[in-house]
Amino acid sequence: MARRKRTKSKTKRISFKLGTSKGRKQLKIAYGPGLMSILKVFAAIFILVAIGIGLVSLNKYVKKAAPVSQTTAILELMDVPIWVNEPLKEKIYRAAIAYGEDLKLDEDAAKSVQQNIEALVAWMDDVRVQTTNDRLLIEGRWRRPLALVKNGPRSFYVDDELVVLDFVPMPNLPIVNVKGLSTATDAPPPGEVWPLDDLAAAIIILTKLDQMDEFITPEKPLLYKIDSINVSNFNGRRNSHEPHITLYTKNNTKIIWGAEFGTWQRYLEAPDEEKLTNLYNYYKEHNTILSNVKYIDLRSQQYNISLPVDRY
Repeated sequence: MARRKRTKSKTKRISFKLGTSKGRKQLKIAYGPGLMSILKVFAAIFILVAIGIGLVSLNKYVKKAAPVSQTTAILELMDVPIWVNEPLKEKIYRAAIAYGEDLKLDEDAAKSVQQNIEALVAWMDDVRVQTTNDRLLIEGRWRRPLALVKNGPRSFYVDDELVVLDFVPMPNLPIVNVKGLSTATDAPPPGEVWPLDDLAAAIIILTKLDQMDEFITPEKPLLYKIDSINVSNFNGRRNSHEPHITLYTKNNTKIIWGAEFGTWQRYLEAPDEEKLTNLYNYYKEHNTILSNVKYIDLRSQQYNISLPVDRY
C-alpha cells in the first residue's frame, strides 16, 4: 500500500508539470502574434520620430550653411575720422536700413543704402557704397561741425560750408556757440546751406582758428578754450563805434576780433593774418588764454591786453 501511494503521488507531480508546460505553450500561441504587432507599431513610431529629428537637424544645418549672399549683409563705415563718436555711427547705420529691410549682398542693396544715407543723414557727403563678398562698405566725405546755433528750443550745428547738421552730442569736439545772429530767416532743414552773412562771418573766423590749431598748436588747440562768438553788432548794425565781432573764452575773457574777415582795411584795423598771429603768440607765450585779463583787443597792429586793474 505504501508503494502505491508513493507512485500515485509521483504521477500527480508529473501530471502537474506537464500541465504547466502545456499551458505555457497555449499562452504563447494565443498572445504571440498580438505582441509582435504592438512591437512593430512602436518600431514604426520610433523610426518616424527619428526621421523627424533628422529633418529638423538637417534644416538647421542648411540654414547655418546658407550662402552669404542669401543672408542679411553686414554694414561697415570706412575711413571714419577720429572725432566721429558711436552715437553718430549708430545714426548712420539706422538710416542705411531706413525701412527695416533685409539687405542682400548685391548692387540693389548698395544703391538702397546709399540713397537712404543721402536722404536721411546730413553728416556725410559724396556717399559711396561698395559690395564685397561678405559686407557693404560705406564711405564718403564727412562734415565736421564748427559752430552750434540755438534757435529757441532747437539746437543744430553748422559746418565750414554753412551746411546745417542735426544735433548729435559731440563733447569731444571744440564746437563754438554762435550768438547774435539775425533772425530774418529761419534755419533750413539739415543738409541745406544757411546763407546768412553774419553766420558766414563767424564761420570764417572759426575756420581760420581751426587751421591755426592744426598747424601751430595741434596738441593743445586754442578752439577748445573758446565758448562763443558774438556777431550781434555785425558790420556795426547796432553801434558803429563798438567791435563788430567778439569771441569769449570759457572763463568769459573777451577777445575783440573786430571787422568781418577781409574788411580790415576799411576800418583801419590790423590785417587778419596779423590778428591770428598775435592771438597765437599770446596763447603760446602764456600757455593759455584763460588768464586773468579783462580782454584781448586784436584790432590794432600792436594788440592790447587789458588787465583787471584797468577797470578801476
